[in-house]
Amino acid sequence: MVALDLSTAVWRRSSRSGATSNCVEMAVAGSAVGVRDSKDPDGPVLVLPATAWMHFVTAIRSGRLG
Repeated sequence: MVALDLSTAVWRRSSRSGATSNCVEMAVAGSAVGVRDSKDPDGPVLVLPATAWMHFVTAIRSGRLG
């Protein structure tokens, strides 16, 4: 397993989150994407290859995930 330094990452919230704090944030770090719970910014981060993240986003946008 390779450690990923997200200390300088710029975290973004979904534009559909509105004013609530119940959302997911993501940050791009090189060829990886970090995903975390906005309510726990110091908590665990799910790290995915950027290609996997793009496949996930594409599937959501196309409606394949419901």
